[in-house]
Amino acid sequence: MNGPSIAGRRTDGIAPIYTPEQRRRRDSSHWTVVQGVLAPVQFLVFLVSLALVLHYLASGRGAAAATISIVTKTGTLYAIMITGSIWEKTVFGKWLFADAFFWEDLSSMLVLALHSLYLVALIGGIGNERGRMLLALAAYASYAVNAAQFLLKLRAARLQGAVASSAMAMTR
Repeated sequence: MNGPSIAGRRTDGIAPIYTPEQRRRRDSSHWTVVQGVLAPVQFLVFLVSLALVLHYLASGRGAAAATISIVTKTGTLYAIMITGSIWEKTVFGKWLFADAFFWEDLSSMLVLALHSLYLVALIGGIGNERGRMLLALAAYASYAVNAAQFLLKLRAARLQGAVASSAMAMTR
């Protein structure tokens, strides 16, 4: 089966995330390390920002801190998206939407659009503070779903790698 599938499965079983050559490129790329560092940094920024946004929405205080945190979160998102695209080109030969990460990339576009919309609203003075904070929460909800997608993909890749290693060991 060519192209992405919603279930990520083929009729003959689970589609491998990486070919052996793609796994080699992934393991030898410094962009893999960059992604491995940026992902938890972005998640930490997200947690702090989420707390600040929720504090503002509950109390009406701390708008400046919440706003700075959202802009910081958006900056880390842009960084991980740009470096992730470079990583995908290095590993799969496509800047985005490689079959193995098609649905995660599609979801990432929504995340990026919502975060960017927040920046447009902030810079353009569109809406009020509360409305922009609610927009940030929508962006954060989409980010949480996207992060879960990537964590599931990472887990699947590790499981497939373990199975492949076991199969290779058994043939020796």
